[in-house]
Amino acid sequence: MVRAALLTTVGAPLELTEIELPEPGPGRVRVKLAAAGVCHSDLSLATGLLRTPTPVVLGHEGAGTVVAVGEGVRSVRVGDPVVLNWAPACGHCHLCELGEPWLCERAADAYGEPYGTLADGTALYPGLGVAAFAEETVVSERALLPLPAGVPLTSAALLGCAVLTGYGAVHNAARVRAGESVVVFGLGGVGLAVLQAARIAGAGPIIAVDVSPQKEELARRHGATEFLLADDQISKSVRKLTEGHGADQAFECVGRGSTIRAAWSTTRRGGRTTVVGIGGKDDLVSFSALELFHFARTLSACVYGNSDPAQDVPLLAEHVRAGRLDLEALITDRITLDEIPAAFERMRAGQGGRSLVVF
Repeated sequence: MVRAALLTTVGAPLELTEIELPEPGPGRVRVKLAAAGVCHSDLSLATGLLRTPTPVVLGHEGAGTVVAVGEGVRSVRVGDPVVLNWAPACGHCHLCELGEPWLCERAADAYGEPYGTLADGTALYPGLGVAAFAEETVVSERALLPLPAGVPLTSAALLGCAVLTGYGAVHNAARVRAGESVVVFGLGGVGLAVLQAARIAGAGPIIAVDVSPQKEELARRHGATEFLLADDQISKSVRKLTEGHGADQAFECVGRGSTIRAAWSTTRRGGRTTVVGIGGKDDLVSFSALELFHFARTLSACVYGNSDPAQDVPLLAEHVRAGRLDLEALITDRITLDEIPAAFERMRAGQGGRSLVVF
């Protein structure tokens, strides 16, 4: 039996309970978790903003050690440290063959497949195919990334979502160049990772925007050169810091229509706005036909940092080893499984960066 934080039904509080996991079958791997990050997507699944079958063990950002492998597994062995990948590409679908593995048509195959049971035999589902809010999990071999040397196993959990997403948004999706001005809306774990990635890219100025004044010190520690409180004058404030032009690059890391619109408005004519946050299906954003033509801005979404994790995780590990990327700075709270609801409340209140469950 394995201890886990269980969501019985959407909207219910998480329950700490014991679950039963099978021995890994063909192509499957059992992993003992070292740490799991608490991502806003987990909160969105818990509240129903994003859909998930229930009962479910949430958590999709994790790292741990392989404890058992099924028949045919070749890429990892017992004892290997690994990062969990919640969107594993199949490598064979149309989008994978186009070189866009972050949009893989089969990446979500595991989301709706039971992976364990409750004590009474009820089928149990893995949140985003990973189920990292548990002492152990069983996943497909495809959902594992070998952890390169030199990266601490606990903080490596952040590579599985926040850092891949934030770094990829800057370097893969927006392709920020040295000297470009950047504005980042929303300073949760992903937004802070965007700030670090913009600093690595040589951007400047790097403007952080949030609703909480308590985020300023945190933002500057991650690379922001300027900090602004979000208000209805934010576009004017950003233009004042960018010689009247607006930012070359804007990143929306909140997932709200109003924030997407604000980020768009802070972007210079001909600039780029990249939407990183995940919003609701009924939260609409409106633009007039004339402004789309006049401003000639590019508005695009970014999924999982437009990353190929197999290539990008080793690159991120090199940044960590060289001291350019600080994973520890992203962690503002180290918690236990039963403290995840409190981490959800901090996210709702816009407090802190990343909460990390440490096993």
